[in-house]
Amino acid sequence: MDLPQQEATRKLAAILSADVVGYSRLMSNDEASTVVTLNTYRGVFRDLITQRQGRVVDTAGDSVLAEFPSVVQAVQCAVDVQRDLAPRNGALPENRRMEFRIGINLGDVIEHRDGSIYGDGINIAARLEALADAGGINVSGTVFDHVEGKLGIGFDGLGEREVKNIAKPVRVYRVRLGGDGPEPEVAAGAAPLALPDKPSIAVLPFTNMSADPEQEYFSDGITEDIITDLSKFSGLFVIARNSSFAYKGRAVDIAQVAGELGVRYVLEGSIRRAGDRVRVNAQLIDGANGGHLWAERYDGDMTDIFEVQDAVTRQIVAALEVKLTAAERDKASCCGGTDNMEAYDWYLRARENIGTTPDTSAQAREMCERAIALDPDFADAHATVAFTYLQDYTNQWTDDPRDSLRLAQAAAERAVTLGPDRAHPNLASAMMNLWHERHDAALADADRAIALDPNFVGGYLAKGSALHYAGKSEQAIEAYNQAMRLNPHFPNIMFQFLGQSHFMLGQFDEAIEAFERRIIRNPCTDSSHVWLAAIYGHQGRIEEARAEWDKALAVNPNYSLDERIKTWPYRNPADRERVVEGLRQAGLA
Repeated sequence: MDLPQQEATRKLAAILSADVVGYSRLMSNDEASTVVTLNTYRGVFRDLITQRQGRVVDTAGDSVLAEFPSVVQAVQCAVDVQRDLAPRNGALPENRRMEFRIGINLGDVIEHRDGSIYGDGINIAARLEALADAGGINVSGTVFDHVEGKLGIGFDGLGEREVKNIAKPVRVYRVRLGGDGPEPEVAAGAAPLALPDKPSIAVLPFTNMSADPEQEYFSDGITEDIITDLSKFSGLFVIARNSSFAYKGRAVDIAQVAGELGVRYVLEGSIRRAGDRVRVNAQLIDGANGGHLWAERYDGDMTDIFEVQDAVTRQIVAALEVKLTAAERDKASCCGGTDNMEAYDWYLRARENIGTTPDTSAQAREMCERAIALDPDFADAHATVAFTYLQDYTNQWTDDPRDSLRLAQAAAERAVTLGPDRAHPNLASAMMNLWHERHDAALADADRAIALDPNFVGGYLAKGSALHYAGKSEQAIEAYNQAMRLNPHFPNIMFQFLGQSHFMLGQFDEAIEAFERRIIRNPCTDSSHVWLAAIYGHQGRIEEARAEWDKALAVNPNYSLDERIKTWPYRNPADRERVVEGLRQAGLA
């Protein structure tokens, strides 16, 4: 709007626009807790904005609007905010995490004498924010031109985008925070992922079209089961669930997704559940040219959902002309090995809730136990119970670690008895054997899981871990690399695995790089700091070793090396001793 000259001034400013992803859902789930979290997180924004010489302009609803005299300070502030909020969210149950997306633009604005600001410079920042990922940052081309090479962070060019109410397309860049966000872990300017030598596909999370947002777990579960079912075919290359779900809730460009994940085909769809009725829409798209290979709609009762999943799988296999072995033609359907719809529903809820905190682990276990009560022969539910107890053991979330390991072992054994031809029970068995230091049995279980599901990331991770702890770290790295190719948006724990393997091979420079990259992506890790301290101890870099040890204790004041060592299942005690010796040389053990 036009303002009288004496009431307004024009100026060039860096504008930061932020809002909460899924704020309405959070409020409907728990209004009181959401308000508390929002106020806390806004306090983080205010403090960091002030530290970077910025000014908070507005905090209407769930948003934050700020201006900065320096575009470098604006981007650094956004990075500081996201890195501060990430561990805070990690400590919350998954359904209460509050993630902001941020957009930054440099442009001309009009400032009113009351401090409010207007203009296209703000509108563009808001549009960039709307295009950003949860927990991510988008900047305009103008911002990129001013900050490139000045902050030690990378950017992904997303091309020109048409944005609402702005005449010209806007160049958009995504800031590489290093989080578990949706960017592949490749260096800036690296060559795109090469296509596999077989038909390759990514299944994007099906959109929940139900009136009830609480049905999100159901649409996610169906997506995951289709991924699982497709993964069983050796003639297909199937991207892992974690990487596909990096695009959840985003308006995506199919060609871009295919390029980022290194696949030729992309499946997308939607699910509407109303009472006992369900409608599934699915379409298979060629990422190279955007062409539709097929599209189909399925309507039926909830009792038909397993048949719908199988129908989608069959049509994809047929459309891509995948050659099946005789055994693959007879593969069991998905849905985790049950035909009990209510048990399956609890299992989907459990998979949605399993996470990285003691509470989410316990919640997932309780839901699986409800599923097992309805179907005692539900193999994958027993396997998931085993995983939750194993999380308690390895993360020291229990007062009796040995009892947790015993319960995990019992659940894994039951899972394999019920589902010897299913990948997840064999994975559970592999992990139990590994933590009991039965390395050969663990490797055999991992290989069996991979044979049953050639695209099973968990199988390759278990194989890598079994090889590493058995003293074969070079082969372990090969298994980890295969897991990362199947899951380009791999979680930060992969850097821990790689760092440990390089350490045991005496490749300290590579190990340092891996541990440092993990710390960037997960500031709350204690173990990566401890391993860095051990490396620096071996290298005689005593002050650096002690600094890393202090950082580990700052993250986890209760860290106990003696207790953690007990959970390292190395076949050769000398491998365990190499870590301790490095710490000892720095006076830390």
